[in-house]
Amino acid sequence: MGNRLVTWLVLICAILLLSACGTASQEKVLKKVSGKWSETNGYELDAKMEIKSGGEPRTYDVTVWHTKPDFYRVEVVESGKDVSQMIVRNADGVFVVTPTLNKMYKFQSDWPKKNSQAYLIGALAEDLAEDKNLVMKEEDKAYIFEAATRNSYKNSMPHQVITVDKKTMLPTSVVIMNDVKEEQIRITFNNIKLGVQHAAKEYAVEQFTESDDSKGEQAAPTNKDGKDATDEKGAKGEADANGEKEAVGAEVEYEEFQTHYPVVNFENTKMIGEKAIREGGMDRVILTFEGDKAFTVMQQPVMKETAMLPVTSPGDPVDLGFTIGAITDTSISWEKDGVAFFVASSKLTREEMMEVATSMTISSMK
Repeated sequence: MGNRLVTWLVLICAILLLSACGTASQEKVLKKVSGKWSETNGYELDAKMEIKSGGEPRTYDVTVWHTKPDFYRVEVVESGKDVSQMIVRNADGVFVVTPTLNKMYKFQSDWPKKNSQAYLIGALAEDLAEDKNLVMKEEDKAYIFEAATRNSYKNSMPHQVITVDKKTMLPTSVVIMNDVKEEQIRITFNNIKLGVQHAAKEYAVEQFTESDDSKGEQAAPTNKDGKDATDEKGAKGEADANGEKEAVGAEVEYEEFQTHYPVVNFENTKMIGEKAIREGGMDRVILTFEGDKAFTVMQQPVMKETAMLPVTSPGDPVDLGFTIGAITDTSISWEKDGVAFFVASSKLTREEMMEVATSMTISSMK
């Protein structure tokens, strides 16, 4: 009986020992992962981003270049649409470029230290390193990290699950969830190449100006008879959404314009006014909300520039998922589906302004 008991004890100890040998510690995995992602001199990656919050799901193709220390180039293209945006950081500053509209905004910003996105693997490494409540689960071929988000939507989407391939030690996906752990954003990494560096000239925005000007000449707007519509419409000078810039020689990119309304539900806040203004043949709508979280929304058709020249924009670039906008402590502006939007408020936080932006939809206020 005693020998049998000893045999069982030895067997159990052996099983526990083998199990311990086969399981990597969270600290060792985290150190290896964080070092590999953040210490590389540069990288390229391709990813697919699915946005499931705010209406119909949308899918975007994302391409990222990063060269140490501070050069970035992120291109976001909505699937099925010929609309792309780029955010570029080089020695001259941070630029948001929309080639289809011939628009380029320049920021004096420390992006991506603020308003970072989960497709930047260096930011993911920082998320893992900073989370004191980080949880790691080990599966057959992957490590699964449950971590807190640290970017602009950390209050509305506080949770993320990062899956890491055991063989490559690179991320394969990131799922960002709301406070009840419902999936809001999914990023799937298709290809990541570490150690890739691009020359400074490859981050220069002048190349976008040259290439996109030529595209604009080839794709001049036409009327139903096939004639160049530029001469018929003439040049218009209209202020853009933030009211700070005169768009000389610009064209209305979309003729159909429908009013969008925010569907956020701020307590003790309601819409008290809607005003439509028509100037130079173009409509502008102003919505006024009063209460504890008062704000104003202005919207008008997007203006397409005839020449791409950098326009200085205050604040920081902010990735809203569906588009890249500009945010300050008191305003946020962006362009989407042919409409330029501007929200101003002294009572909303940056995240609350982002909530308003992501909730804008074509509907009627109840």
